[in-house]
Amino acid sequence: MNERQSDSSENKHKKPDEMHKRRVLFFAEAVTLAHVARPMVLARVLEDAGYDVHFACHPRYRELFQALQRPWRPVQSISSRAFLEALAQGRPLYSSERLQQYVTEDLEVIKEISPDLIIGDFRLSLSVSARLAAIPYMTITNAYWSPYARPHYRVPELPITRLFGAGVAGALFKLARPLAFALHTLPLNRVRKHHGLPSLGLDLRRIYTDADQTLYADLPELIPTFERPATHRYIGPINWSPSVALPPWWEELPTDKPIIYLTLGSSGQSELLPRVLQALAPLPVTVIVATAGMIQLERKLQNVWVADYLPGEQAASRASLVICNGGSPTTMQALAVGVPVVGIASNLDQYLNMSYLEQAGVGTLIRAGQTTVPRLRQLVEAMMGNDSYRDCAMAVMAQVAAHGGERNFASLVARELSTA
Repeated sequence: MNERQSDSSENKHKKPDEMHKRRVLFFAEAVTLAHVARPMVLARVLEDAGYDVHFACHPRYRELFQALQRPWRPVQSISSRAFLEALAQGRPLYSSERLQQYVTEDLEVIKEISPDLIIGDFRLSLSVSARLAAIPYMTITNAYWSPYARPHYRVPELPITRLFGAGVAGALFKLARPLAFALHTLPLNRVRKHHGLPSLGLDLRRIYTDADQTLYADLPELIPTFERPATHRYIGPINWSPSVALPPWWEELPTDKPIIYLTLGSSGQSELLPRVLQALAPLPVTVIVATAGMIQLERKLQNVWVADYLPGEQAASRASLVICNGGSPTTMQALAVGVPVVGIASNLDQYLNMSYLEQAGVGTLIRAGQTTVPRLRQLVEAMMGNDSYRDCAMAVMAQVAAHGGERNFASLVARELSTA
């Protein structure tokens, strides 16, 4: 007897409301906290809506989340360090062998849970495993990775950047980027060919966004796309804060000076934190810092307050400026409460996000490799003395409030399952 037949026999002993629950399986690739946080937020949305939700993810970030109503199903993932090192070197993130291991494990989990719908966040192997299992598949991504976006590509912090400088490296990157993107597509395309699935081509953006439904966790006003198909949809920003208690010093923060919220997250260059604090030390500001457990700060300056983790939305709402790695999660937390951002960017994802925020007038990008104490201090002073950044951020805040990402998502899932 197969699992579906077993489920049918068990249904005889279930209450009517239990029998009609649709089962949704989330896969999160735990290479950074963002790829776990986004699906976790959406999993809770579906739980509240009455779905039978299952969550498959490596447990490295589990302590930051309140328990789901269903167990956390552990699966393998490359380490955050391996992921960040590959980004820093410009190497493909996964080998064909590793992706095939993922496919094998995905199929085991899918068989075990027997979902009606699969939702993934950067679990690239689902491009194969969800199709082999013939289960409808949604992926969560950012609009700047869409094949239908028109981003401005700037060379990130790669070995050629450090060797030749940003100017020469930028010219080389412009020539080499299509080839580099093509090389990054080969591992997944090999696995797809092995399983009899067609190639996705040589555009890395199609690798990152392949699904039956592709969901952009962004605002169309901020990161537009053009001529996209109906299967590519905006659901709006997905904001999350860790389930941690406020630090003892939270109520002791001075209120006579502007507050700057500083965090370089789990994918920023945490070794830059002391340099950033040195830049901010002489300014008439209070700095609250979340280290994400990535670095132990040896010396506490008088105007600096430190914790491993902070509830980001609350921290951003108290701030006049947010300094982060330029990634989408923290920048959107800031913009959701009308606060402009400085992005100290290192990888391409952060550069793409910050390029759009600069265009919108809500933030400024500074290259991680060019972050000096005088330069950063000058930038912070200029931004805090310019009301236009705050005005533009307040306009984006209104857009976030109007979009209703979680409500959009629940409606989309209901529509997908009704037609599946």
